[in-house]
Amino acid sequence: MKYRHLISPETQVYQLSEPFSLESGELLMDVEVAYRCWGTLNESGDNAVHICHALTGSADADEWWGPLFGEGRTFDGDRNFIVCSNVLGSCYGTTGPISINPATGKPYGRGFPAITVRDMVRLQWRLLQGLGVKKLQFVIGGSLGGMQVLEWGKLYPDYVDRIVSIAAAGRHSPWCIAMSEAQRQAIFADPNWCNGNYEEDSPPSTGLAAARMMAMISYRATASFEQRFGREVQEDGEFAIASYLRYQGQKLVKRFDANTYVALTEAMDRHDVSGGEGDYLAALGAIAQPTLVVAIDSDLLYPPRDQQELAQWMPNAQLEWLSSPHGHDAFLINMVALNELVMAFLGN
Repeated sequence: MKYRHLISPETQVYQLSEPFSLESGELLMDVEVAYRCWGTLNESGDNAVHICHALTGSADADEWWGPLFGEGRTFDGDRNFIVCSNVLGSCYGTTGPISINPATGKPYGRGFPAITVRDMVRLQWRLLQGLGVKKLQFVIGGSLGGMQVLEWGKLYPDYVDRIVSIAAAGRHSPWCIAMSEAQRQAIFADPNWCNGNYEEDSPPSTGLAAARMMAMISYRATASFEQRFGREVQEDGEFAIASYLRYQGQKLVKRFDANTYVALTEAMDRHDVSGGEGDYLAALGAIAQPTLVVAIDSDLLYPPRDQQELAQWMPNAQLEWLSSPHGHDAFLINMVALNELVMAFLGN
């Protein structure tokens, strides 16, 4: 697996013994799920917690959410059995576009079936069943992770006691879809794209880097860029902010796959907790678990009105604010403050 060196040696792989049926009706064979665990599952199997990661994340939650781990914190291995699994469609160990298609003996590439956030959660449930988890005390995640959390609440009301959705929405807005499409078009415009059938040693790096640069603009906020970069010009004559964006683009190219990026952003665009089959607000009203909805006051990508809508229509939801100049990425930056919000909700 090309990206194996980027995930921890503690990562384990669970293989489904039966085909996995997608919402589209297509079947995936020999599905694997990469996951990490902390703590010990009790005899009754009801002390578990599940962490859902964001777009380019992995199962190594202790690396990207470290301040939330430890004694007396949100993720306390002495208290809970903590699980984080890599999402369906990713490139960090779970079946996705870079995986080998058993029918062809070659990587799926762009031929990987269309997936949904609901598919991701249903696969996570299969994993937890395999691990012997009988009950989840809570499920938590930010951004794409927050979308998964809402699906958990909708699909498994008797399995999940509480949910925590951070900087997310119950469905992708036109703004989010537009941002995703612009990023995908940057990838498609790369001469190496080849309709997704690119060689491993010649991926569409320029397009993926440009997509990441666009994404980074939406992940931060005006005040964040003003404070950190302003109009500073480097010795080479380039604006510091331009150099930063190029760095972020190249950094992602080294650790992520373009087909994976396309597949996951398309899944996010399809996200709608109503499943497209009913009234959206009624679907929110059916998520009845005690819920913490965290809004970031400077979030441009999933603005506070999205979280206010969730809190208004979910019957047992409370809205809390993570105040930060850093925009959407604040849930990965202001982690001490986030931990305090979650701990207060959990009553710990």
